[in-house]
Amino acid sequence: MTSNRNSWSAANDSAGRASLADVGWMRAARDEAVAAAERGEIPVGAVVVLNDHLLARSGNASISLNDPTAHAEIVALRASAAALRNYRLPGVTLYATVEPCIMCMGAALHARVSRLVFGCDDPKGGAAGSVLDLAAHQRLNHRMTVVRGVLEAECGSLLRQFFAARRKASRSG
Repeated sequence: MTSNRNSWSAANDSAGRASLADVGWMRAARDEAVAAAERGEIPVGAVVVLNDHLLARSGNASISLNDPTAHAEIVALRASAAALRNYRLPGVTLYATVEPCIMCMGAALHARVSRLVFGCDDPKGGAAGSVLDLAAHQRLNHRMTVVRGVLEAECGSLLRQFFAARRKASRSG
């Protein structure tokens, strides 16, 4: 789950660098991921921020809601749109502990999210550079700044611990 390219401490263009505020907001997303794991969900958390004000926060809820679209990012984007009473979210930053999937990236692009900041790469399903790079796709009509690798080790560790515990439980049960 680690990546040498574009880590938050690496040299990126000025729009692609993480700030101390980004680290703080990622900690809030990480807390949502921890809470999701405690509910038996895959530990992914997301927060949406506008002008350094929290609009919404969520952890994954697909299992508890029996909803394949209830990824942390989607739930947080929906709540943010409701809070702003607008399906477009220009100027917001979406923080996610894991690189968003195709569905979540599509929703963020449709909502006109300005920035995406995420923790660890998803080498099997990530759509912000690992498997696909929808944020930079030339045929799409919206672009967003992507900052990767913020609290990468912590975010990756949550996933590894969660799945290790599930594998252990399935072997012993």
